[in-house]
Amino acid sequence: MQDVLLTVHAIRHTYDPARPFAPWLTAVANRRIIDRLRRQMRVSLRQVSLNPKDETSSAAEANLGNPEVDTAALRTAIERLPSGQRQAIKLLKLEEMSLKEAAAASGMSVTALKVATHRAMSRLRKMLAGQRRST
Repeated sequence: MQDVLLTVHAIRHTYDPARPFAPWLTAVANRRIIDRLRRQMRVSLRQVSLNPKDETSSAAEANLGNPEVDTAALRTAIERLPSGQRQAIKLLKLEEMSLKEAAAASGMSVTALKVATHRAMSRLRKMLAGQRRST
């Protein structure tokens, strides 16, 4: 209601006294209602519902993404990666270096590190998924 009254006040200069007032006011109110519904729709489309599974805790064991992945199997899979990908994973993911630090330590460019890490992660997912299916 306030939106409609504020809009009427702001656009009162557009009202023609020679014409009926009710249709003009109805048109203004309808447009404000439609604007409000559109705004609510945009907001609701941006909102994401949270799952309890997405919550994290300060306890280290609570933040394990997938507890069924065996640490030994993961280390074995990392060792089976090609040397460039293995080095990228160790520097960026295990030692948690920044891209600049890892580039300086490895002699690879930042772009090459990103590509190697992406390929290594894809390969690790495939290797670990294959191990889970076979067990």
